Amino acid sequence: EECYFDPVGAHHHALFTDEGPVLIVSFETVDQVRARPGQIPFATTVAAAHGWSSLTLIADGETWFRDPAVYRYFDRLIDDAFFEDFDRVVFFGAGMGGYAACAFSVCAPGATVLALTPRATLAPAIAGWDRRHLSARKHGFTARFGYAPDMIEGAGSVFILHDPREVEDAMHAALFTKPFVTALRTPFLGSRPDVALAAMGVLVPLLEAAGEDKLTARLFHRLWRRRRVYGPWLKTLLSHLEGEGRMRRALGLCRSVNARVQAPRFRRRQAELEQQLAQPPAPVTAPEPTRA
Repeated sequence: EECYFDPVGAHHHALFTDEGPVLIVSFETVDQVRARPGQIPFATTVAAAHGWSSLTLIADGETWFRDPAVYRYFDRLIDDAFFEDFDRVVFFGAGMGGYAACAFSVCAPGATVLALTPRATLAPAIAGWDRRHLSARKHGFTARFGYAPDMIEGAGSVFILHDPREVEDAMHAALFTKPFVTALRTPFLGSRPDVALAAMGVLVPLLEAAGEDKLTARLFHRLWRRRRVYGPWLKTLLSHLEGEGRMRRALGLCRSVNARVQAPRFRRRQAELEQQLAQPPAPVTAPEPTRA
């Protein structure tokens, strides 16, 4: 009664809800959808809360949405002027879905794209340095909708979110060079920023802002401050500082955290670091001369 759910070839499905003049187009996998509360796609839940429409392409496995049936599906949407029925269109996805969000945004000129850790391509000739998805190369990334940085040509605004410390993700992000691309960097968040941002309560506001045409780098950085009370991010940063031997910086981090939140681990570590740094350094003794 509220939506349609159609097969798109043998390995994909389309879930569409027609609620309002804003459309969120997202890309997920069956496993991701089944893991969510109510087994409802993330973008569908956000759209429903605002009276927006949503279209989610759901992949059965790591298909990377490289399927002629998916191409034909978007061709039909273009022929039917489907996207022209909406005042605003947002393409959204993470990882494999981020790649698809960029690649298929060409179907709706002027759309906003919010892509988390998108791959530009997995074609060996261009991204042979990314060896994380070797089996996915068989899907072919030289046919239609193949090279994502070219497919965003007609988009309005594109936001590429990634952790610059994840080398492959940063290299993919660097291939999106258009002047309307905004890089949103999340250092120390890892290769799955969508999971961490959702836990931080940041992912929903980001997608909402994109749907309201209010997403900016300034808004993102204001939301990104929530990392300062997000335990996993703080622990990762602390481990990094200690691993590099920057103990005074690590102590400063512990003091900052303990001044804001109740964190027993950081309180204990602060006491340990204060004791360690209060001790005078061990004297350096000169080596004894070697006898001939």
